[in-house]
Amino acid sequence: MKIHTPEPIKKMSEINLITFDLDDTFWDIRSTIINAENNSRKWAEDRIGKKIEWGTFEDFMKIRSELVKKDPSLEYDLGMLRKKTIAHHTKKFFKETKDLNEFIEDAYFFFLEQRHKVTFYDDVIAVLEELSAEYKLGVLTNGNADVNKLGIGHLFDFSISSMDVKSNKPDRAHFVKAHELSQVDFKNTLHVGDHPVNDIVGARELGINTMWFNLNNLNWEIDENPPIQFNKWSQFINLVKKSYDN
Repeated sequence: MKIHTPEPIKKMSEINLITFDLDDTFWDIRSTIINAENNSRKWAEDRIGKKIEWGTFEDFMKIRSELVKKDPSLEYDLGMLRKKTIAHHTKKFFKETKDLNEFIEDAYFFFLEQRHKVTFYDDVIAVLEELSAEYKLGVLTNGNADVNKLGIGHLFDFSISSMDVKSNKPDRAHFVKAHELSQVDFKNTLHVGDHPVNDIVGARELGINTMWFNLNNLNWEIDENPPIQFNKWSQFINLVKKSYDN
């Protein structure tokens, strides 16, 4: 794919910090979560010894939506949201609250293990290894993936989740916290992610430089100022060098 960037390309500010989204930026989240969900449901049924009525995907999302409506903090506290969802489906199988709570904790731990079984997009690890020698690197995620559990924690200076800042991107909290931890100005920061609003618009509103990981070659429809974009990680380092005055 031809990389679409505003023409002519002008060298921009020097970059000292690069922050990254995780899900759908470093790996495909849909296949990861489907596998984790299916394996977790099988684990739960084996543990309880009975079939569980999980319902449809629409049922699953409706339950989550209703839980968030009752407790808005669950919008960023994905761990508790997962536990409450597990409880919704399994509490009828337990007479004692203690036994139910123990099961929920075990089920959540199993899901979290499965959720970290990701398949990185080609060249992600090699790119991060090269970048970490030259830039400060950080993670800004709305999810609950842990870079240490993924074996890449040593490549980052920090990782910020929604739980850490009690909000989700595109809210400014992730980006402000990254500035606080790195002491790098927004104008010298580059944020990279797949989501046009959560990543690109959220960062742009603070004056942060952006690059859009556009795996599926989607059209930029938000405004008439498309971000620098790429669809293969093998392109990324050269694109940074080409676009920024380092």
